[in-house]
Amino acid sequence: MKVSRRSFVSTVFAFGAALAVAMPSFAQNAPYTPITPPQPTEDAAKIEVLEFFSYGCPHCADFNPLLTAWVAKQQGDVVVKKVPITFGRAAWANIAKLYYALEITGDLHRLETDIFRAIHTERQNLFEEKALTEWVVKKGVDAKKFGETFNSFGVMSKVKRGDQMAQAYKITGVPALAVEGKFLVGGKDFNETLAIADSLIAKARSEKSGKGSGKK
Repeated sequence: MKVSRRSFVSTVFAFGAALAVAMPSFAQNAPYTPITPPQPTEDAAKIEVLEFFSYGCPHCADFNPLLTAWVAKQQGDVVVKKVPITFGRAAWANIAKLYYALEITGDLHRLETDIFRAIHTERQNLFEEKALTEWVVKKGVDAKKFGETFNSFGVMSKVKRGDQMAQAYKITGVPALAVEGKFLVGGKDFNETLAIADSLIAKARSEKSGKGSGKK
């Protein structure tokens, strides 16, 4: 399922943080939507898959374990990158900064599942800097290093870049998968979405090897 940019309405957790109303997931008639214009990828030798997401999105939380298992099965020519986006929301900007700060400190992999659980199951407030800093320190993250990193120019630049990418890819809801800068993946549910992503990866692999070029 997706949280739509246009559908945001305030609801309140016990700690007073606003979340968004749920919207139907990946509801598209076609298995994918072409990205116009196509967007550049970082490594032409790799097949790039992007997940646009937010820790504040409950459906991103539901999707995360499926995506993690799917990523583990990919071949070496596939690179999957996560792009936290904000949709212009200050609370989501803080958790986007959280993602990049933990990536830099080296704590992201071990804490990502815990972040989703803390927000969506335990209803903890990780949307404010003080609260999320206290939480990560309790999880064993170095307080000084995290504090310096969280508000660093590098992290702020990454968050800004993520939002710019979301605009270029025309992302209107999360979670959203994009393949090779060319396709936004459709599907009626998460499993179908990943199956479609597999087919698009196979298509990209064939094209890269010259098999999809029409040569005989």
